Amino acid sequence: MSAAPDALVSEPGLRERKRIATRRAIQLAAVELASERGFDRVTIDEISHVANVSPRTFFNYFPSKESAIIGELPELPDQETIEQFVAAGPERPILDGISTLLIAAIDLGDTAEPDGDDRASGPESVHRLHELRRALLKDNPELFALRMASMHKFEDALSGVVQRRLAHDDPELAADQEALHQRARLVTYVAFAGMRHAWSCWADHGGVEPLSDRLRSSFEQLSALGTQVR
Repeated sequence: MSAAPDALVSEPGLRERKRIATRRAIQLAAVELASERGFDRVTIDEISHVANVSPRTFFNYFPSKESAIIGELPELPDQETIEQFVAAGPERPILDGISTLLIAAIDLGDTAEPDGDDRASGPESVHRLHELRRALLKDNPELFALRMASMHKFEDALSGVVQRRLAHDDPELAADQEALHQRARLVTYVAFAGMRHAWSCWADHGGVEPLSDRLRSSFEQLSALGTQVR
């Protein structure tokens, strides 16, 4: 599998790293307080105080305490990157392209490396954040439902892009909208399996390596598996 283009994995600027650090601090404060008291007994003012931000700053990052606790899911990268994926052609395996999209999305998300030397910086904070969040989602069905709703939204967005790529690569398939839709769903489900495997392995190893590296490894294994079962 080819590596992601350098443009997609370049280091964020200082301003972006500080923004990531602030968002991470808010999320970590939210999950720690919710773990100690129960999420329904935690206020936004308390989260803001622990994160050392104002409530106004909190709302610049999250619309509610629930959204800070469940965290942000990856978002598709910029339109130019999406168009490159769609136009890549059948010569490049579609899962290779999807892995590039997901790596770019993860590098823009809450696993990116922040700026600073406080407790919200570094891989240990990411691991702690996700471990506490995992426990909260397990113990609070309402939070789990919110997380799944967000996951389905991202899944639908990715499936739409995959459908465009499949239509571009195969005009005959594009002529059958139902078959095209079902193929796109299947490819998306396979991609999500690879992403889930990467998340699981990354968490099992303490979150000390970049998640993008683990995702790349999982998709390489997925491609190898596809070759073996032909």
